[in-house]
Amino acid sequence: MIPFRRLHFRHAPSREGLGSVGGIALVAATALAMMLAACSRGGDDDRAPQPGDRQVAKVQDQIIWASDVKREAVAQGLVGEGEPLDVTSELFRRVLDEVVDQKLLAREAERRRLDASPLAQRRLEATRERILGDMLVESVVNGAISDQAIQTLYNEQLRLAKTSEEIRVRLILSRTKPEADAVIGILGQGASFEAVAMERSIDEATRFSGGDLGYSTLDVMPQAYAGALRDKPAGSTVGPFQTEGGWAVLRVEDRRKENPPTLEQARPQIVRYLTYEGVRRLLEQLRDKAKVDILLPGGSGAGDEEPASAPSAGLTRPAPAPAPPSASDTPLSPAA
Repeated sequence: MIPFRRLHFRHAPSREGLGSVGGIALVAATALAMMLAACSRGGDDDRAPQPGDRQVAKVQDQIIWASDVKREAVAQGLVGEGEPLDVTSELFRRVLDEVVDQKLLAREAERRRLDASPLAQRRLEATRERILGDMLVESVVNGAISDQAIQTLYNEQLRLAKTSEEIRVRLILSRTKPEADAVIGILGQGASFEAVAMERSIDEATRFSGGDLGYSTLDVMPQAYAGALRDKPAGSTVGPFQTEGGWAVLRVEDRRKENPPTLEQARPQIVRYLTYEGVRRLLEQLRDKAKVDILLPGGSGAGDEEPASAPSAGLTRPAPAPAPPSASDTPLSPAA
């Protein structure tokens, strides 16, 4: 028996595509971005692309900057956007070699005039559009994710949160009902629940911790456990009752109200939610302004469905002002 676990502050899973902000970009797009830069930037441009940047290599007449290597490392998920990458590190040198290889491949492709074909032009233009789209998303969405916005949504979620009661439980699991009945008899004689669990429980995950399952709420417990524990006060012994793993005897150690997560615990998910909401609103605005015709059977337009980069239910989505967020969605789930 694995101790019950509760997911706190439930959220939408990560999506790919335009939802990538804060440096989370598509690896292929970034690699091709460097190829595009190689095609467009002159070799005599030795101006640093950003303050404090430094030249780390030169391929024929083209300069490779430390920021080029860092961008590639971020795209590959080797470092985070805000993490430093020491130019003397082995990782930096390895990624630098890859960037050099990319430039050599791009130069050779140009020499063979592979970039002149209609297919190559379409692929290069598609990559350019992806990069520009990511840059727009980063500039618009990141500007809207302020400490004040995070605090406001956190307070809003706290207001909507439905706190549940947590129960701390100990377990003694037996193979058969007669064995479980024997456990009840031993406990009735005054034996320590923890000692009996260590001696007799067949649940290896909790046996040597005295059967301790920790705190959890009824909604995440198996149905048999939740039904048996629903109205039992602290200090109660419950069972035996049959479960998938055998016959269970439980002891209710404590009951308490859940505590909501702190702002810092909730911050990463709030940032993701605000990011996706920003992307969704941006795409809705752009779709409303643009004329889009879907040239497929039954396709009347692109504005009838929610953008693919919008988040699924997780945080309670705030309704348009001044209406409050809908309480029907999953609110901020309290944390242990």
